[in-house]
Amino acid sequence: MKWQILNKINQNPKVEEILRALLENRGLKTSEEIWEFLHPVSPEKLTARDLGINEKELQKAIIRLRKAVDEGEEIIVWGDYDADGICATAIVWESLYKLTKKVLPYIPDRVSEGYGLNKEAILKLKAEKPKLGLIITVDNGITASEKIKFAAQQGIEVIVCDHHQLQEKAPECAAVVHTDKVCAAAIAWLVARELLANYGLSAKADYLDLVAIASISDLEPLLGVNRSLVKSGLEVLNQTRRCGLQAIMEEAGLTLGQIGTYEVGYLIAPRLNAMGRMEHALESLRLVCTTKTEKAKELAKKLGSTNRERQNLTEETTRHAIENSKLTVQSSKLVFVAHESYNEGIIGLVAGKLVEEFYRPAIVVSLGETYSKASARSINGFNIIEAIRAHSDLLIDAGGHPMAAGFTIETTKIELLKQRLLAEAEKQLSEEALQKTLKIDLELPLSVISMALWEALAKMAPFGLGNAEPVFKARVKVDDFKIVGSTGKHLKLTLSRLQTTDNQLPVAFSAIAFNQGALANKLRLGQEVEVAYSLSLNKWKGAQSLELKIRDLKIPLHDLESQENLIF
Repeated sequence: MKWQILNKINQNPKVEEILRALLENRGLKTSEEIWEFLHPVSPEKLTARDLGINEKELQKAIIRLRKAVDEGEEIIVWGDYDADGICATAIVWESLYKLTKKVLPYIPDRVSEGYGLNKEAILKLKAEKPKLGLIITVDNGITASEKIKFAAQQGIEVIVCDHHQLQEKAPECAAVVHTDKVCAAAIAWLVARELLANYGLSAKADYLDLVAIASISDLEPLLGVNRSLVKSGLEVLNQTRRCGLQAIMEEAGLTLGQIGTYEVGYLIAPRLNAMGRMEHALESLRLVCTTKTEKAKELAKKLGSTNRERQNLTEETTRHAIENSKLTVQSSKLVFVAHESYNEGIIGLVAGKLVEEFYRPAIVVSLGETYSKASARSINGFNIIEAIRAHSDLLIDAGGHPMAAGFTIETTKIELLKQRLLAEAEKQLSEEALQKTLKIDLELPLSVISMALWEALAKMAPFGLGNAEPVFKARVKVDDFKIVGSTGKHLKLTLSRLQTTDNQLPVAFSAIAFNQGALANKLRLGQEVEVAYSLSLNKWKGAQSLELKIRDLKIPLHDLESQENLIF
């Protein structure tokens, strides 16, 4: 892994100098930019324009929703089976339910129905609800022109609320509330806020906890409007009155009041996603919306159990996919692997694991007898949805973002698509683009670390895509190390600064290197190494201490028998 140091400061910097350099690394240089970042605007002051939404289309949606409510039409909120889609569905359904009881949520089954609108379900819903006059899609619909026309033929109008990449032409429907600046739940929140305001009701913070979960899980860049939504949303989430969210936190071993982006992204959102991957996402929606404590606990237990099943299946499938890619990956700039045993609910996760393993765009296909479904993940410099849509003559449908996408294809056409995409990656990606790079904010010796620095870094939170947790570099001495974890995957270390004068007091910190247990075979006591690290606050029995999280470690050449600069 290549290290790229983004900025330089003097050797004994003040906390203010460090903070300014970190903000500069994130493109924030003027006093106004820095102020706006450190003091994000309150979500209640955000407008449609701030979210990148066309105000006229938003108002068209509100007018059509009011007509449906006032005239007693049956309404369906058509969602998606991931965390963003679930949260968006909950927001719109709950808001409408305050105004009319003639509204139901609908989330399609991933395997039998697939993503977004489908004709069979539209016909079934119309038969069950003859007065069904309006469908509002959330987190889908922007590429469903044909199915929207079909719905119109059944006497059903459609409002589209979506953030996926537009095709050449937007669908013809009652309104298209679209932006690619925020997640679907944020769009749903704005629609709900404006709709309820029309009836004299307030929704200032009612749904921001769900917007935060959705934004983090959907990897929205945490700058600008997303930073405002997530920062406020995490505050609401840490005081949430939703018994379902309280139950899932308890099941995950979390404490209300201590929930940040990590807890959402790695513990809460995966549980919400698991049902849609393995069974049916309606159970996740029920958890989010339930007002019954016992039901919440029951559903949380089920989501936790299903998530563990999902983890095991993902690990098993990933091992298989890696083994089946090893022979060809070094001679190609894109990983393309297909197998009939792959569960389509987890192939997106597997594609992400392949990107981590090989640092190349990855496409994983769940082979079917007639039709196959695929998920793709990418790296910087390769727009995966554009690459896929460039070969739409081979596809049944496709959708997604520049970094993540999915498509359906006839099984007989997979090999031709594979060859085309391999050629496209070969043309677009340089060897340098395939070299994984760790961006390091600053070189910062251990002697500079303090609680004052930690408090300054906390002002930059929440961290995520677009606002990465600060990473520093230091040259240190290894005072102690040991393997930890039930399977010996992790490494616990004690690291101290290198002394340059006799009168310097030693400065030592505890450090943890996750998934780097094998490194113990290369280390020795007293050894000098370079570490890339971030800071965390360790709380134990009322005491607080700063700990280093080791992102990467380099052992000097002269310490390695092979004379290779191994990086772990």
